[in-house]
Amino acid sequence: MGDVIQFRKPRTEESRRGKTLCREGFHQWAVWHNKQFDVKRGKLVTVYRCSRCGETKVQTH
Repeated sequence: MGDVIQFRKPRTEESRRGKTLCREGFHQWAVWHNKQFDVKRGKLVTVYRCSRCGETKVQTH
C-alpha cells in the first residue's frame, strides 16, 4: 500500500475562531464603556464592540 498524502494543512481552531460567524453577520456584541456621550449631537450613545472581530456599532438614545 502507498503512503497517505495530505493535500492541505489541517486548520487549527485558533485560525478560524470567530471569523466565520462575524463574516455571516452574527457578531458577539458587548458594550464598550470608553465613549458614552456624543459631543456633536449632544446625546447619550451606546457603543457596541464585537468581542471577536473588533467591529463597532453606535446606538443613540
